[in-house]
Amino acid sequence: MNNRKKAGRAQWDSGKIRALRQHLGLTQTELAGRLGTRQQTISEWEKGMYQPRGASSTLLAIVAEQAKFKYDASATESSTGS
Repeated sequence: MNNRKKAGRAQWDSGKIRALRQHLGLTQTELAGRLGTRQQTISEWEKGMYQPRGASSTLLAIVAEQAKFKYDASATESSTGS
């Protein structure tokens, strides 16, 4: 059952996160407020230090869909060739 949920979850890389934030017209601090996280976390995601997972990834997908932001929701970890 868990694998089915992961299959539809987007891979959020640094470029997609920055593009979403810019699409929304938000600062890192404002996006962090929407997601319930710290500005430093958004910065680390955008620098590629870490990737959002779990609830953070899901929240990004919800925000993106509400904003009609185009991203590849079918991307999975297995599609990276690893």
